[in-house]
Amino acid sequence: MNRIIAPLRDFLHRESSSGALILIAAALGLGIANSPLRDSYNAVLDFDFELGLEGLMIELTALKTINYILMTLFFFVVGLEIKRELSSGHLASIKKAVMPFIAALGGMAVPAFIYLLIAGDIEPKGWGVPVATDIALAVGLLAMVGTNAVASLRSFLLALAVIDDIGAILIIALVYSTGVEISWVLASGFTIFWIYAFKKMGSERTWIYVVLGVALWYCMYKSGVHPTLAGVVLGLMTPNIPKKNAKLHDSEDGTVSVIEWLENKLHPWTSYLIVPIFAFANTGVEISRDSMQAAVDSKIAWGIFFGLVIGKPIGVLLSTYLAKSLRIGETPSDAKATDILATGSAAGIGFTVAIFIANLAFSDPAIQDLAVFAVIMASLISGLISFATFKALGRKTNS
Repeated sequence: MNRIIAPLRDFLHRESSSGALILIAAALGLGIANSPLRDSYNAVLDFDFELGLEGLMIELTALKTINYILMTLFFFVVGLEIKRELSSGHLASIKKAVMPFIAALGGMAVPAFIYLLIAGDIEPKGWGVPVATDIALAVGLLAMVGTNAVASLRSFLLALAVIDDIGAILIIALVYSTGVEISWVLASGFTIFWIYAFKKMGSERTWIYVVLGVALWYCMYKSGVHPTLAGVVLGLMTPNIPKKNAKLHDSEDGTVSVIEWLENKLHPWTSYLIVPIFAFANTGVEISRDSMQAAVDSKIAWGIFFGLVIGKPIGVLLSTYLAKSLRIGETPSDAKATDILATGSAAGIGFTVAIFIANLAFSDPAIQDLAVFAVIMASLISGLISFATFKALGRKTNS
């Protein structure tokens, strides 16, 4: 008996459920970092060891293992979802993709501009932090809003967030990969060629792709390109073809693709375990009178905060209005300007990817902590604004 799945519905449900776990894990990390267990917490994260074969060893810490290895699986699932959306989802046609694409561009450009306006003279590389959207928390918020948000906004936000993820991935690859070693980049390209070759030959041996995936991760790690991008590459290269012997049945179209099968297997692990672990390990910033004052006095913190809280909703609303005025896109059906603004505030919940980029953008641990604190506060305020706007001004629907 094949188990019945609905890929889009299941994806949204997992993301919504994951949002609660992320908040709990972040609160735990924040709480422990400000408790007598702080030293033990930091000692565990700083625990170092070597991993690999003789002559191919790499030095890691527990924190790097989470951020480099576990998050590679997260980005693999992100790559799968991007591929599915581009192949058969909300981004499969220009007509479907144009409005969320334009909204996402505005929702990335305006926050980056606001950050540079405030903190560009101090740490210009931080502009990438406020451009990110956390799909799990944003989708989770719309689930909490319920019938106060018209149904079309859910697919609009999902498409916008997926495009946002593409932008974040490009930013990580092009801006935050430093000291690139050309020889290892070429080795990465050679590995990608063999992945493509085995795919063209129709090979379905999972172990081959696992071995080549590990090799690609290692080459990217050694090249200076962030190794989590190996997950994205593998996700985008996964064929959107029917999966043989999937033991699953798609209630939407009857056919389960390789991408849908992999998402069904891996998405629960990333949503319910990996991302909460990441949140727990990366939100452990010390909150004291001095650190609060440092954040208040920091242009970097304010640049990130205003980029997410103000830049995201304004960027999404203005770009959507411009596209509609130029008749190059269709706004979500039955959505008012306040609905788009509230959705933009939901997109201002940067959290997971914003924290990830913050740790890449700044090398000084003190600035990293400021940035993470700013992301947490901005995401909280953005969520509250979005929720309040939907509840106060949203249109009641039966969907």
